[in-house]
Amino acid sequence: MSACFHMFSAGNYLDLSRTIHGLLFDDEQPVWSALTRIEGYLQFKLKPEILGNVSPKATLGDQVFIDEGSVVEAGAVIKGPAWIGKNCHIRSGAYIRENVIVGDGCVLGNSCEFKNCILFDNCEVPHFNYVGDAVLGYKAHLGAGVILSNVRLDRAPVVVHHGSERIATGLRKFSAVVGDHAEVGCNSVLSPGTLIGRRSIVYPCANFAGVLPESSILKVRQQHEVAERR
Repeated sequence: MSACFHMFSAGNYLDLSRTIHGLLFDDEQPVWSALTRIEGYLQFKLKPEILGNVSPKATLGDQVFIDEGSVVEAGAVIKGPAWIGKNCHIRSGAYIRENVIVGDGCVLGNSCEFKNCILFDNCEVPHFNYVGDAVLGYKAHLGAGVILSNVRLDRAPVVVHHGSERIATGLRKFSAVVGDHAEVGCNSVLSPGTLIGRRSIVYPCANFAGVLPESSILKVRQQHEVAERR
């Protein structure tokens, strides 16, 4: 792996002991390469079974595994292939599409859509979110309305902007890697090819593309004017 890609290895963003799906990640390739392996991994490893508590008013495809202790509320849709870990809460209105892997203790909430993504244990994605072609680390949290945008407007392959460098990913669809314990504030948009470091915070209403180092705060400042109503 090149020195450039080494800084984007999975271990720099994710604790691989916090998922049972660590085989998706290759130390010799950048972290986003795992997105290309989800479909084949599920074809090989997924054995459909429902061990949790699923409402009869939820909609499930035939390629879905739901582990013990997980709850799927009425109105949720799990199209599959999908792997849902233990003690998860899939709330009403969640839409889980193809090739989704969810760890243990996760919350997938109302009006949230998921597609070709990996969620590590204890992720929270509870309100009005889009998570497509993404990796969310251990205890990562998305505030209400956060969008992980996975396709460029010009439909060109996604690149990662890091300082003056433009790093080709080879992917047409790739939104973000959100590292362990990272927090993304309400109504923020992470553009294609974004990497958020461990323990970092993105302020609400941010529009960010590129690489945010670990333990950083991305601040958004707004100017307000209060005028008399006449």
